[in-house]
Amino acid sequence: MKVKGSQEILDFLSPIAQSVGVEIVEVEFKQGKNPSLTIFIDKQGGVDLDTCEKFHRAIDAPLDELDPTFGEAYTLNVSSPGVDRPFKTDKDFNNHIGQMVEVKLYNSIRGKKVIEGVLNSYDGKVITVKVDEKDTYTIDLKNTVKVNEYIEM
Repeated sequence: MKVKGSQEILDFLSPIAQSVGVEIVEVEFKQGKNPSLTIFIDKQGGVDLDTCEKFHRAIDAPLDELDPTFGEAYTLNVSSPGVDRPFKTDKDFNNHIGQMVEVKLYNSIRGKKVIEGVLNSYDGKVITVKVDEKDTYTIDLKNTVKVNEYIEM
């Protein structure tokens, strides 16, 4: 199935998202037996079911005009990215500077494959995470499996 690009869909829907008070964090299209377009949204204070429904209704008709699948049928989903969503963009990292994060690594650093601490800096290639007063890790993003907000269990 031919599909318009995620960036084109994101650019098209962003003004609508802004008018509804949400931000699109990811556009994902899954092909197969039951093709689906999922738009992940976020907003200050979190996303609830009412917010997803409001945004879904706001984009339904405009998406028909955009026709992201060139006339082919698909299911439209609107979802929250979830609290354990991995950081993917510069904005994700920059929004979490000064906050607790969890970093999972491909290769251990000083014997650790999981580091939990405060994200001190991000420059697009490297992050620094302060674990305690004397322990700070400088981590190459190429060595990270996943970086996300720390969730206390």
